[in-house]
Amino acid sequence: MIIVSDTSPLMNLAVVGHLELLHQLYDTVLIPEAVWNELTSLSSQYPEVATVQTLTWLERQPLTSRAVADALQAELDIGEAEAIALAVEKQADLLLIDERRGRQVAARMGLTYIGLLGVLLEAKRKGFLPEVKTVLDDLIAKAGFWVSRELYIRVLQAAGE
Repeated sequence: MIIVSDTSPLMNLAVVGHLELLHQLYDTVLIPEAVWNELTSLSSQYPEVATVQTLTWLERQPLTSRAVADALQAELDIGEAEAIALAVEKQADLLLIDERRGRQVAARMGLTYIGLLGVLLEAKRKGFLPEVKTVLDDLIAKAGFWVSRELYIRVLQAAGE
């Protein structure tokens, strides 16, 4: 299974100490250079993010062509553009991306995607996470992850909490 990630899911899970969920769920996760650069620059603001530099299951992959990423930069930031371009190049089974605009572009390009909340629900279903609520609350409090009240309630209902 080929999994590509944008910056946000990795950064947010690192901040709340649950980055290992991605390894448990997906084994290996690919990231483009722009995502790597964003993560390393965030490590001064969020020291927990520095751990990504030591993970053997998180693989940096250069783009073989910049054409898709360059075209997407008209509507997305560089990390999202490169993540989508890498997912297209690698014919990824799944793209991890949270931002609404990035998800719209991913859907337009025929990619299957999941956001961080979907990852948490999948991790609970597979027994890697005993409770979604505590992680979700930490994401909001520690990482500044924004979730509407309605979505918060729906996610907890989906988790059976």
